[in-house]
Amino acid sequence: MKWTIEAFKEASAARMADTKNYFKKLIKKTPKNLDLIMQDLHEEVFDYTNCLQCANCCKTTSPIFTTKDIAKISKHLRIKEIQFINQYLRIDEDNFYVLQTAPCSFLMADNECMIYDVRPKACSEYPHTDRKKFIQIASLTLKNTEVCPAVLDIVEKLKQKVPFN
Repeated sequence: MKWTIEAFKEASAARMADTKNYFKKLIKKTPKNLDLIMQDLHEEVFDYTNCLQCANCCKTTSPIFTTKDIAKISKHLRIKEIQFINQYLRIDEDNFYVLQTAPCSFLMADNECMIYDVRPKACSEYPHTDRKKFIQIASLTLKNTEVCPAVLDIVEKLKQKVPFN
């Protein structure tokens, strides 16, 4: 489904209670083929999703930066790692490196990423809906239904494919 950000936020909020209940049931009664179902739904939704038309993840949410990410990006920017950390990152309440500001400092006006080829692993794997052992990140996916229109679509399709009555 094509969303405006405003319509997406309204739809996400309106469905949150139902989605929370659904995930509780999904965790209790996880189908054996859930990873396969999620991979299929991920591919289906991303066949019609153009992230560059949205970039809400980059505008609202920071990825976690690993030491590998920091080294790779610093090298690309030709600055020292400590300079990169001081200029762009902070340590969050979970003791992870995250961006100091939102939107992302590397997001350009056309929603392209200035460091796309060396972007953090968390960015390259986002929204994590096609990963193995999906059930382990169910709580993250629930949060991402408020960030990414594609995740909301995937979850709504999952509710139809694996109903709990």
